[in-house]
Amino acid sequence: MMKGSMAVAMLGMIVMALVMVHPSEAISCGELSNMLTPCLGYLRSGAGSPTKSCCDGARRVQGATRSRADRRTACNCFKSAAPQLKVRPDLASSLPGKCGVSTTIPISPRVNCNS
Repeated sequence: MMKGSMAVAMLGMIVMALVMVHPSEAISCGELSNMLTPCLGYLRSGAGSPTKSCCDGARRVQGATRSRADRRTACNCFKSAAPQLKVRPDLASSLPGKCGVSTTIPISPRVNCNS
């Protein structure tokens, strides 16, 4: 549903939106995208290591997805956006470990986000 530059723009807005998310509010795909915009270069090419701003965004995602509903939303958002953004699944699944972030959100194109 997100296409080209619109998807990148939405991913860019996530970083700023995550800072504004209140714990009692549900997370949105736009907020998640903004948080992870700094990771796009790494997630597409795998060149080098994730940047500090990328890892900071990954930590914000971790903090914003404490509820089961938010983790399910994040899983579905990532699952639908990754192919459109040409994110390599192997790099996406290794990102939390490279950033020192633990997550219970499955990162795979084949995952069932409802389980």
